[in-house]
Amino acid sequence: PITMTKQHANWSPYDNNGGSCVAIAGSDYCVIAADTRMSTGYNILTRDYSKISHLAEKCVMASSGFQADVKALQKVLSARHLTYQHQHNKQMSCPAMAQLLSNTLYYKRFFPYYSFNVLGGLDSEGKGCVFTYDAVGSYERVGYSSQGSGSTLIMPFLDNQLKSPSPLLLPAQDAVTPLSEAEAVDLVKTVFASATERDIYTGDKVEIVILNSSGIHREFMDLRKD
Repeated sequence: PITMTKQHANWSPYDNNGGSCVAIAGSDYCVIAADTRMSTGYNILTRDYSKISHLAEKCVMASSGFQADVKALQKVLSARHLTYQHQHNKQMSCPAMAQLLSNTLYYKRFFPYYSFNVLGGLDSEGKGCVFTYDAVGSYERVGYSSQGSGSTLIMPFLDNQLKSPSPLLLPAQDAVTPLSEAEAVDLVKTVFASATERDIYTGDKVEIVILNSSGIHREFMDLRKD
């Protein structure tokens, strides 16, 4: 008789939809960017998916990882921000939103949102700020950061170009990058063009959002389609 071997049901609540995010903080601006490709395994689900979410007037989040969890996270942050606006009659600042995101992720640490986020914007003094996260809410204010499938390629390149001062230095040095806004946008375009060559999950288009004193500006650049 033919004996059927039992197949172990290997179902996971998570998937990784790939993609890369980058943020750079300057003296009076913040550039935050992400590619628009969404994949699962070797399949491209869509070539035109925005990973960037506008959370508050001066605060934007880019998220890589499992996009269903990212959507759920964005909805929670949006609801919490609405409550804040009703209670305080003002928009949440970027550092306040950074703390809220950390708390929201940490609250779900035993069944985490499988999302890797960079939060960028302007602080109360109008200076650029970037916050980088792990999946369970540990975060840090930095001058630049990258998350997602291409981050292992992008981060060393940014380190080489921008050389952030060590957080261990005393007195603490300012983390903002010395680049002008136009130079930062050019650098973002360069890192995505490079990452696209080597990472199959990054490609199609890069969406670049620039925050400064005059508001929010968005631009796109085509990347490789293969």
